[in-house]
Amino acid sequence: MRSGKDYFVLFIKGIGMGGADVVPGVSGGTIAFITGIYEELLDSIKSIDLESLKLLTSLKFREFWEAINGSFLLTVFSGILLSLFSLARLISFLIEFYPIQLWSFFLGLIIASSILVLKKIGKWTTGVVIAVIAGTIIAYFLTILAPTSTSDSYLIIFLSGMIAITAMILPGISGSFILLILGKYELMVNAIKGLKIDILIVFALGCAGGLVIFSRIISWVLKRYHDIAVGILSGFMIGSLNRIWPWKETVEFRIDSHGEQVPLYEKSVMPNQYFDLTGQEPHFLQALLFTCLGIFIVVLFERIATWASNK
Repeated sequence: MRSGKDYFVLFIKGIGMGGADVVPGVSGGTIAFITGIYEELLDSIKSIDLESLKLLTSLKFREFWEAINGSFLLTVFSGILLSLFSLARLISFLIEFYPIQLWSFFLGLIIASSILVLKKIGKWTTGVVIAVIAGTIIAYFLTILAPTSTSDSYLIIFLSGMIAITAMILPGISGSFILLILGKYELMVNAIKGLKIDILIVFALGCAGGLVIFSRIISWVLKRYHDIAVGILSGFMIGSLNRIWPWKETVEFRIDSHGEQVPLYEKSVMPNQYFDLTGQEPHFLQALLFTCLGIFIVVLFERIATWASNK
């Protein structure tokens, strides 16, 4: 039985997940994993099935709520939604004016998180090593894909929601980055900021469908092939580091909905090359500081979680 304090902590974890999901390159699944709620989240989502829905249609609301771990889901998703709507503008501002500092912070988060996830592997085998390498390669190639252009029809928005939510609950793969690849990131950020209800509802329905389907698959794999699954997930996180690398050279531009020129395709460069290629200050010391801050926060979260589990 969880206390009010426990639910407050869950709410904060949800806020962390939502904040991560706003940024193209950081996964809310990563935050869920390192804060120790990942498997419970998957199991709770998976519990929304025909059996639980029968309880709902039979007006057995209390039994339905208990069957789906409703208090847990409501608390976590309330935090996610609050974070999405409150941080969308802040993240957009930071990406525009302080990109190196922001990406450096998240670089630290992912570096430390990937190490913590690797520590969860119980037994290292050849299969686990292959899984880590495969996950790394897959995630890396996802980060170098150029964004595509698709229509803004409700069907495409629905499918984008299904695909993006699948990535959002995978540690290391950013749902926001998948939206960027699909050409829907700016549309959804503007929909959140402008409260465009029709777009948000269609996208949410796609997310719900993706959650119900994919949570079952990843939960099944985690229970039966835990070490290999964790190896793949950690590989996803390692491979995603290329997308979060703070120093980028813009190779191709696009015109956004406001008629402004914004980056379309970028490639990672070394800090000492950044000024020569872009004419902008690399802020290396600040980047190092924010990377260390990201690492410190993950380590702190892990120590707190360990302390709380031993109480």
